[in-house]
Amino acid sequence: STAVTAYASQVAFPSLGQSTAYSGFPQSGQTYGLPPFGTMWPGLKTESQLPEVPSVGQMGFLSFSSAYTSTQPNQIHYSYPSQGKPATALSLCASPHALCTSQPYYNSLGQSQFSQYYTPPPSYLSAGLPSSDRDGTGVVAPEYPAIKTEGTCSSKQRVSFTVFFKIESTVMNHQMSIMHWAICNNKRNSFFTQRVFLWDLDETIIIFHSLLTGSFAQKFGKDPATVLNLGLQMEELIFELADTHLFFNDLEECDQVHVDDVASDDNGQDLSNYSFSSDGFSGPRAGSGPGSTTAVQGGVEWMRKLAFRYRRLKEIYNGFKGNVGGLLSPMKRDLLLRLRSEIETVTDAWLSTALKSLLLIQSRGRCMNVLVTTTQLVPALAKVLLYGLGDAFPIENIYSATKIGKESCFERIISRFGKKVTYVVIGDGRDEEFAAKQHNMPFWRISSHGDLISLHQALELDFL
Repeated sequence: STAVTAYASQVAFPSLGQSTAYSGFPQSGQTYGLPPFGTMWPGLKTESQLPEVPSVGQMGFLSFSSAYTSTQPNQIHYSYPSQGKPATALSLCASPHALCTSQPYYNSLGQSQFSQYYTPPPSYLSAGLPSSDRDGTGVVAPEYPAIKTEGTCSSKQRVSFTVFFKIESTVMNHQMSIMHWAICNNKRNSFFTQRVFLWDLDETIIIFHSLLTGSFAQKFGKDPATVLNLGLQMEELIFELADTHLFFNDLEECDQVHVDDVASDDNGQDLSNYSFSSDGFSGPRAGSGPGSTTAVQGGVEWMRKLAFRYRRLKEIYNGFKGNVGGLLSPMKRDLLLRLRSEIETVTDAWLSTALKSLLLIQSRGRCMNVLVTTTQLVPALAKVLLYGLGDAFPIENIYSATKIGKESCFERIISRFGKKVTYVVIGDGRDEEFAAKQHNMPFWRISSHGDLISLHQALELDFL
């Protein structure tokens, strides 16, 4: 049995029952002043029966376990945790032999004296602290020599290492928090739409339908004959453009709410040399009489040809939204310019006043203009082009409520942009007002020039 000797200079330790005696390593020159292996416990004698106690400020090999809680007067190399706390190893494992490997870094004995027990790892990582021209994405362990000496790691280095890794950890946690916030709150992010303005077209942005009915002339005291003549000429231009370039003859009975509603039936075929006039497509009105070679309505081939037309319609809109005159003959182009000028005069610059608000909303960046009209989609696109509104309304933001009504259109728009977006409805009719109330959206009524001017002022002051 092993005897335990008490010393007057220290508190007596209770005897420890050891079933196996520890064999000491004969060590003649300890570079760190650590006791031989047999004296890892205070008061435990070695084979030479000479009781040796480790000096103050040194700790034994077992002090690196996670359960170590004793107070250390002086820390040796790599004792990074604070005093009195569990001394767990750092978990910065840049490689299998980085700081998380305990043997080569927690062995404080001179390794040159125990070469038979210690071999430096073959893939010893050699990397210094990141320089100022590198970021912290590739944090690796700093380089240490294979043989430790007293001057290998000073106290200043230990502090700098600890501070560096704490800063890197804090920065990474902060970046992860920012990413998490951006994902969970993407509707509030500046890269996403925050406010959508839902516009009616006729009698809100442009004056068209009331020119034909005479209600505008009666309400504002204009000459009925002049106003009606302007309305009829503009109507002729609208349907000519729709029939000639926008496939209205084929699509009048195949009206869609949105230009991309049949995009799933499009196989992506190149339409550069495609002949729409001879592909055998016919609208529902043409029917399919005996001997007809046209595709069956609603069939796969028919739906594909329908999708081709809407794709081509989208290309034409995007190509000429800023230059509708390119689709018209010189005579029709001159007629359009004259009609727009005369209508602006008769309506007291109604369109120009509305256009100021549209452009102001568009310039904000996080706001968007969306058009919801009761006109069929193809004539509505023709109106937008002829009245010069193509730049204010991308074709993806134009909806026709002819088939489903404005309330259903609003539901589609909400499903597209989300419920966290603020919606503002601007119009003159009961349909959009009722739909706005159903979805708890604010409604701005347009019934006169004063309403348009007030709208622009509210937008300038960021009230909307």
